[in-house]
Amino acid sequence: MTLGIQKVEALDAGQFVRVQWEDGSESCYPCVWLRDNCQCPHCFLHSAKARRLLLEDLDVNIVVKEVTRPDRKKISITWPDEHASEYEAEWLKKRCFSEEARAEMREDLFLPEHHYWDLNLQLPKIPFEEIMYNDESAYKWLCALKKVGIVLLTGAATRQGELVKLGHRIGFLRLTFYGPTWQVQDKTDANNVAYTTGKLCFHTDYPVLQHPPGVQFLHCIKQTDSGGESEVVDGFHVCNKLKKQNPQAYQILSSTAVDYTDVGVDYCDFAVQCKQRIIDVDSRGQAIRINYNNATRDTVFDIPAEKVRPFYAALKEFDDLLNSAEHKFTYKLKPGDILTFDNWRVLHGRQSYPSGPEVTRHLEGAYADWDVVMSRLRLLRERVLNRQ
Repeated sequence: MTLGIQKVEALDAGQFVRVQWEDGSESCYPCVWLRDNCQCPHCFLHSAKARRLLLEDLDVNIVVKEVTRPDRKKISITWPDEHASEYEAEWLKKRCFSEEARAEMREDLFLPEHHYWDLNLQLPKIPFEEIMYNDESAYKWLCALKKVGIVLLTGAATRQGELVKLGHRIGFLRLTFYGPTWQVQDKTDANNVAYTTGKLCFHTDYPVLQHPPGVQFLHCIKQTDSGGESEVVDGFHVCNKLKKQNPQAYQILSSTAVDYTDVGVDYCDFAVQCKQRIIDVDSRGQAIRINYNNATRDTVFDIPAEKVRPFYAALKEFDDLLNSAEHKFTYKLKPGDILTFDNWRVLHGRQSYPSGPEVTRHLEGAYADWDVVMSRLRLLRERVLNRQ
């Protein structure tokens, strides 16, 4: 039941509007924000849920002329130019500027909570067919993917093309220089270290791109009898360990721009260069994206010579933590398994396997952006929760 409005009044010479709610709580709204977010058809295009009011027409020093409460479910404001605005109680309450309300909105919009894990990961598993045709299962999958960072989908057909279907389920896949999907198998004159039988150390994919793919899918079509186990590690969990263990190393990795390079021919010819920090952090210094791929780290290193050895020492300590037995989870994919994981958080690797005259191991891979995944999650949540 929507909380009703008990009282409304202007404060500070009309610069703020205070709403007193029926439960005794209060919310205070800056008038410039209220005018900027007027919901009338002149100021807001409801069919597109987009603002029509031009910023050049907004007076940042605006104050209310009059504010009233027509009923317990809305407030009305008259502005100095006689423009009238109405705001619904539910709409206002959601957008309260209190820390508690803002935290609740962040949780609702972005699901920022992380469930950290180590070698004892209880890998979430959901049948592929369920997430394809059942909205509740798909919603459960994407929620787990966001919070845990990794989910195994089981029982997909052992043929190429299943990831294209998965892409359609969320919206669309991310096209890169390796194509809309790509085949991980032993190849002659491989243009990527993944296309060999050798061990792959822990890495995130594609830090050479300015905006690396947020989510990765790996579909096991054929699996070798010996070797080829997949390894994953919760990079955010390891970052927290490094920050506590060696703050200086953490500071170096979160402030030093590292050069990455990738040159070759696949979907088309390419020559890509980028600078990334190994650990991207937010304003609080918390890791929000890891950009680490030792194979594509360039020989070019654009920092002063005296800072090189301290950087390597910091990176080595981070890498040692990633490879610590207490942190990494090992799992051998079976044909029909699709590993879905957060490429900004989860680092993955592979144990080596024997080479031979025929292809003994075949994974199909694809990427999606977090924008696409989160869009589908929000739409599914609305659909699923409205049914309950």
